[in-house]
Amino acid sequence: MSHINKTKILATIGPASNNYETIKSLAAAGANVFRLNFSHGTHDIHEEVIQIIRRVNEEQNLNLGILQDLQGPKIRVGEVENNGVEIKPGEPITITNDPVVGTSRLVSTVYQNLPNDVVAGDRILIDDGNLEVVVNDTDGKNVNCTVIHGGILKSRKGINLPNTKVSAPSLTEKDIEDLEFGLSQDVDWIALSFVRSPEDIYDLRERIQKAGKVCKIVAKIEKPEALENIDAIIDATDAIMVARGDLGVEVPMEIVPLWQKRMVEKCKLACKPVIIATQMMESMIQNPRPTRAETNDVANAVLDGADAVMLSAETASGKYPVNAVKAMSSIISYLEQNAEIYHNLYKIPEDDTTFLSNNLLLMAARLSRNVKAKAIVGITSSGFTGFRIASHRPLASIFIFTRNKQLITQMSLVWGVRAYLYQNQVSTDATFEDIEKTLKRDDHVSAGDIIINTASMPLKAKGRTNMLKIHQVT
Repeated sequence: MSHINKTKILATIGPASNNYETIKSLAAAGANVFRLNFSHGTHDIHEEVIQIIRRVNEEQNLNLGILQDLQGPKIRVGEVENNGVEIKPGEPITITNDPVVGTSRLVSTVYQNLPNDVVAGDRILIDDGNLEVVVNDTDGKNVNCTVIHGGILKSRKGINLPNTKVSAPSLTEKDIEDLEFGLSQDVDWIALSFVRSPEDIYDLRERIQKAGKVCKIVAKIEKPEALENIDAIIDATDAIMVARGDLGVEVPMEIVPLWQKRMVEKCKLACKPVIIATQMMESMIQNPRPTRAETNDVANAVLDGADAVMLSAETASGKYPVNAVKAMSSIISYLEQNAEIYHNLYKIPEDDTTFLSNNLLLMAARLSRNVKAKAIVGITSSGFTGFRIASHRPLASIFIFTRNKQLITQMSLVWGVRAYLYQNQVSTDATFEDIEKTLKRDDHVSAGDIIINTASMPLKAKGRTNMLKIHQVT
């Protein structure tokens, strides 16, 4: 039985990969979840990609997940003459909310509230921080600034406001339209950009529930306010994305690595998946192999215990999308077979609302280590069992059997979890017998291997896990 990676790979779909053959090849190379970036593309293009992913799932008997990434309140400069002008340190420049064609002294922004949000002394970063200006004063329409770091200012480059409390909501009008589309397509995960507080998550969850859907939420951590509220955000969301691109512009870049490690640890303790994103293999947009530094970056995310690592432009617009997934998969595979990354057996707090079931699942993970079990099996309708067992990072493979069809693809984001649709729950013994046959059929276990079964009794009732059984395959 060959090694199957436990750390999952998210691949972003774009012009370089939005076709059947490439998506099929990305899946074969090791991609588990596909990210649709709603900063780009039409609903028709995204719908076509969703249909392709589901076709590949059906043809290849896979459970590829779909993540919709909402654009959020992206603040940009407007059009600039000649598509680029030089701004020089020490010179004045005005940013206006009037729709003018920009020059070296006057540039527009698409964000109408910018003059009301900023105050004197605020830093404004443009083009991922390559350009920097500081606010002198604002009159409600024009922001008068001085250039600190100059360079070529190009059309529609992003603006970051690291010192400013931005008044824009996390969900823009465009996001709401895109959300309605994503919900109609039953996407598995919805990533919310520029989350600043748990209230942003509550708003999105309310909209999902009103639509009668069960999509799960990924909170993208990109703002200093998110770091200040990180515990409350983790509590409110279903997963976290460490979006290092904007985060590394909004806060000093040297604090990002430590915060990345903190967020991975916090998410493991909270049993919430955590994704490490942005520039993981940036050089592979142009080159067929990653740099040594990029290899180390991916490796450190795996060693820290991240649930997933993500590729952005590497697979969306790069020259070597399949190579990028293969390289990432190879790094993951080697580390998982050679490094000590398993058995994070956290103690369960006594005030935990699911103290009993959580301790039982902790015992399942601990028992799997002690008896060298090949597999831990959870029967679940909510996914609770899968998230909880995965948080302990057992060496044993984790298999989830569920009647909930959408849960199967949602769990593709979770560390180590593989899911099966199972609707024949008649009796406990018959169910466990069926599960053993399925795992043997798919070459996950063989005679003599030990399986640890967990379930909620009685099987047909929805409830917390309350049963643990150890079994040797015959």
